[in-house]
Amino acid sequence: MFAAKKGQANRLDGSPLSIGIVQARFNEDITNALAAACIAELRALGVEEKNIQYVLVPGALEVPVALQALAEQDQHDALIALGCIIRGETYHFELVANESGSAVTRLALDYQIPIANAILTTENEAQAIARQEEKGRDAARVAIEMAHLLAALD
Repeated sequence: MFAAKKGQANRLDGSPLSIGIVQARFNEDITNALAAACIAELRALGVEEKNIQYVLVPGALEVPVALQALAEQDQHDALIALGCIIRGETYHFELVANESGSAVTRLALDYQIPIANAILTTENEAQAIARQEEKGRDAARVAIEMAHLLAALD
């Protein structure tokens, strides 16, 4: 794992980093686009392909379990959660959005590892499509920047 000294690292230099990504398959067209944009941005920022571990899970509620397994490996400088939850006609949307979001945050705090949460929560598919590439890129940048920040604070 990367250990930057205070003030040494460019906040978006991914070259020394190892990143774990967990993607939910549910709403797969959208989550595939999220993942493609995220991985492309990680690579553009210097993260080597061999330093990106990519895991697929069924849905957003399974993302935290896989993130926890990656965190327990203690091999990554940051993790990224990718998924898409689109509001339906029942309370299930709120349950999945709230539980997956709080679990991702809890894992970041418990394991003291940055987790960029790009599990989209939208009202409809059009909103998800409009956000999929931008949020994928954002997740990559957040993961890299927070990995450097936590290393500097260590």
